[in-house]
Amino acid sequence: MSKPEKIVAVKGMNDILPQDAPMWELFENTAETILKSYGYQKIVTPIVEDTSLFARAIGAVTDIVEKEMYSFEDSMNGDQLTLRPEGTAGAVRAVIEHNLVYDGPKRLWYKGPMFRHERPQRGRYRQFFQFGAEAVGFSGPDIDAELIMLCRRLWDDLGLQNVRLELNSIGNADERLRHRADLIAYLEKHEDILDAEAKRRLHSNPLRILDTKNPAMQEMVNAAPKLLDYLGEESLAHLNGLKNILDRNAVQYTINPRLVRGLDYYNRTVFEWVTDELGSQGTICAGGRYDPLIEQFGGKPTPAVGFAMGIERIIELMKGLGETQSPSQCDVYLVHQGEEAQLQAFILGERLRDAGLDVVLHCATPAGAGSFKSQMKKADGSGASFAVIIGEDEIASGQAAVKAMRGEAGEQQQAKVAFEQVVDYVVDQIVGGGGHDCDDENCNEHGHHHH
Repeated sequence: MSKPEKIVAVKGMNDILPQDAPMWELFENTAETILKSYGYQKIVTPIVEDTSLFARAIGAVTDIVEKEMYSFEDSMNGDQLTLRPEGTAGAVRAVIEHNLVYDGPKRLWYKGPMFRHERPQRGRYRQFFQFGAEAVGFSGPDIDAELIMLCRRLWDDLGLQNVRLELNSIGNADERLRHRADLIAYLEKHEDILDAEAKRRLHSNPLRILDTKNPAMQEMVNAAPKLLDYLGEESLAHLNGLKNILDRNAVQYTINPRLVRGLDYYNRTVFEWVTDELGSQGTICAGGRYDPLIEQFGGKPTPAVGFAMGIERIIELMKGLGETQSPSQCDVYLVHQGEEAQLQAFILGERLRDAGLDVVLHCATPAGAGSFKSQMKKADGSGASFAVIIGEDEIASGQAAVKAMRGEAGEQQQAKVAFEQVVDYVVDQIVGGGGHDCDDENCNEHGHHHH
């Protein structure tokens, strides 16, 4: 009989395997702790939304809507649905649908998978994870500064160096229109230098041309009319207010007049955190104001600002630091032989877990229950601080053997402990530091057990 064909993952969609989980948890726990420390609350929205939500939010002529969205018809009822390509549209829909701002502004955060059908490359996937925040109902530059400083704190806590902040203001719609007219006129004067992509964008989205990577166009693009020169009094005051707060808090940034957004709903502040350590995909976090969006969705006019970061890219930076979290699975590994011993091991396992410890109980494989020797090898590989061993002798004496796994070979002492006392004994050893030496500040692996 021929072997069934192997099934593999969809192109550009990745598995996160157990060995990478500690990195992801480190990132997520750090980010969530920081968001909470600034008063942000979690919101979870569906992964699938009405296609029209994104067409309206993102603009029907953009690359994302034209070429990158996973859209399909629900075969049950004919609804046009789309896997979300980004998080803001769904969050804003939820804010309006549930009238979240009726009792005052809201600080929100979310995380989860996004989907874009683009060419997979380093740091770009078709299913990728984002962590984002949206502050809805705040109009001043103060909240913009808060979001930026919150990001700075996250990079510091993760130990990321070489992440720099780029800042710009894209003003409001009339300021952009005046700039756009002059920009198109300027680009038409230099039509001979424009590449095919730029020509295609000349009338639909000329701002994107300023973002070009084409070396032949750099000089011409650098001399193009700058949106900053078109900003009115209010837009300028907002930008200067933001710069003032960042300066007073020693946040370093560069003003990048070519920093734009492909989406229509952004206004005023736009910012990006950029690194040179990931090749061309340098942006790890992008944010900005989108005051017009909520009204555009049929809500009451409500200002809003937010950011989103690509978690895979940040994990890649963390890996570059050699920041590997040890995949320490547990505190205690339970080794046992014989039927009676197995039953006793289950009872002890539950009691140890009641005390807040992480316990792995040895279970049989197709090869059998495993000898003491092979089980001890597994105990060693598990990263456990202690092995609790029960065999026929231990059942007869009513005592388990408790072995410290983490000292130098010489000090791996073994104690006989009555079954009733095992939990207290192990907890004392861990809290008292027995068999657990730890100078490393990341080593709070027992911090959550006992206070």
